[in-house]
Amino acid sequence: MSLEQRNKKVAETFEKFKIAQWGNDLIRSCAQVATNVVEQKHQVSRAKRSRALGSRAFRGSTVWFTGLSGAGKTSIAFALEAYLVSKGIPAYGLDGDNIRTGLNKNLGFSKEDREENIRRVAEVAKLFADSGVVCLCSFVSPFAEDREVARRTHTDSDLPFFEVFIDTPLEVCEQRDTKGLYKKAREGQIKGFTGITQEYERPEAPELVIQTVGRSIEESTMEVIRLLESQGIIPRVENTVSGVEELFIYGNRLSSAIEEAGRLPQVEITALDLQWVQVLSEGWAYPLKGFMRETEYLQALHSNCISLPDGSLVNQSVPVVLPVSTQDKERLAGASAIALLYSGKAVAILRAPEFYPHRKQERCARQFGIFHTGHPYIKMIDESGDWLVGGNLEVFARVRWNDGLDAYRLTPNELRNKFKELDADAVFAFQLRNPIHNGHALLMQDTQRQLTERGYQKPVLLLHPLGGWTKDDDVPLETRINQHKAVLNEGILDPNSTVLAIFPSPMMYAGPTEVQWHAKCRMNAGANHYIVGRDPAGLPHPNGSGDLYDPRHGAMVLKMAPGLNDLEIIPFRVAAYDCSVGKMAFFDPTRKEDFDFISGTRMRGLAKSGKEPPKGFMAPSAWKVLSEYYQSLKSKMDTN
Repeated sequence: MSLEQRNKKVAETFEKFKIAQWGNDLIRSCAQVATNVVEQKHQVSRAKRSRALGSRAFRGSTVWFTGLSGAGKTSIAFALEAYLVSKGIPAYGLDGDNIRTGLNKNLGFSKEDREENIRRVAEVAKLFADSGVVCLCSFVSPFAEDREVARRTHTDSDLPFFEVFIDTPLEVCEQRDTKGLYKKAREGQIKGFTGITQEYERPEAPELVIQTVGRSIEESTMEVIRLLESQGIIPRVENTVSGVEELFIYGNRLSSAIEEAGRLPQVEITALDLQWVQVLSEGWAYPLKGFMRETEYLQALHSNCISLPDGSLVNQSVPVVLPVSTQDKERLAGASAIALLYSGKAVAILRAPEFYPHRKQERCARQFGIFHTGHPYIKMIDESGDWLVGGNLEVFARVRWNDGLDAYRLTPNELRNKFKELDADAVFAFQLRNPIHNGHALLMQDTQRQLTERGYQKPVLLLHPLGGWTKDDDVPLETRINQHKAVLNEGILDPNSTVLAIFPSPMMYAGPTEVQWHAKCRMNAGANHYIVGRDPAGLPHPNGSGDLYDPRHGAMVLKMAPGLNDLEIIPFRVAAYDCSVGKMAFFDPTRKEDFDFISGTRMRGLAKSGKEPPKGFMAPSAWKVLSEYYQSLKSKMDTN
């Protein structure tokens, strides 16, 4: 070796020594800092934190989901997060990919880096749990030793820790391969990939093992819920998946009740009243058991909720009441039960009737924000009886209207069964009382895309047009159903993942107050996601001064409304006709000149005149249904 080479080698060695020395100094420095750290005790106890979060019990804990990539860890964890939050239980999901984009973005996938990744996550999870939150960690965490470190991090601080092994076979995970990682690992593009070139150490004694093959996300999530319930982490919640309580009577009781109705004092009800009997009897207004008594009426009118015996609140934003005249009230006073007749036929018995004043102006001011008989529903209230009568209902049979549409009038329980038959793991409902154009369809399609990207395997759309009373100038129900069927037949909406049914409630045009009612009823039918658009349940002010309600407020109120915890509100996106591409698209304010907002008035004008809308605005066969209806109206007006 030459002198020059030797000197170079010495210099390199010295440089390495300096680096090593610097590292040792840094380690000693860090060690010195660590010795000066003194843990600071919180002044707030876990019990106080729990009370601040609205709970009498401390629920802070960590659920650690482990398993191969693609096993379903995050899908189950996030579904559980949504469930817990819907029940008012604070929860937060920590996902492996999300953590590696922030807190741990400086870590790779070597064994050492994996260990540090899990150590950091465990410390963060412990903080969440200590604050009273149920922390849901979704990490492959392939090494048993690392998972044990995470467990000790919690148990040493007296915090519950539950290891949940998502036991999905490698071949199934590889078939799913939603991120394309297995393919890259097989091709050698990813080194040390768990399950392919890196061993996964199966948990030996986890608190729960979930096998996902052949099970929905909802079913797997329920297993974790049952675990948390059994350990006292969360309260046992009544399982309403089986359905809502209906008010029909059957068998011998039905025969005797019909016979009894013939002997009871009777009151004739209107078609509007019969629609409310249908709503109540089928369970849309659950847990109401009949027309509201005065305490329920006041709660609904002034609080938009009714309280249950256990103290919990259920959203009930509109009164469901039966008006009667003063003459009928005096005639029926003292009766233990009343038979309700429609067109001379007994349809139900109202038990233990309670009469109270129908203060119409107060009711309208609270429900509609105005008292103006130019409003069509307020006009009906004003013309109804001066007394209200409440009581439990016993209904003799399903209300049938014999208009050719009864097959679409599915009850909440029938809809729940339908969703189960379709293997739906998410149900999203769209509130509408108008024909569907491609902008509406775009919003529904985008919602389905979002839910699929979040891990739902079979999101199903509940296309649920309102089928009760509507004002005279609204499109009739039969026309709307035919128009919706045309949209499905043309494949604008997927008929295989859509349930078209009729919502039997009357339309009240009560804006944000009524929107809550519509949402609550769809929740009773099994929907867990809800799309609400611009100015839902609104109409022009009867004095001609513009919109009666702020078009934004329906959606805003729905996100804050109490008693709708089982429902996730899907943000509304404005769609308009994009002239640059010739189809409906989400509005882009940076090129607003490209968009044409086709109003309802303009749409009706085109339909009446037999003209076509811009191509791509509405499915052609659906437009044909609408156009024929408006032209028939024009023809009637011309002949008159």
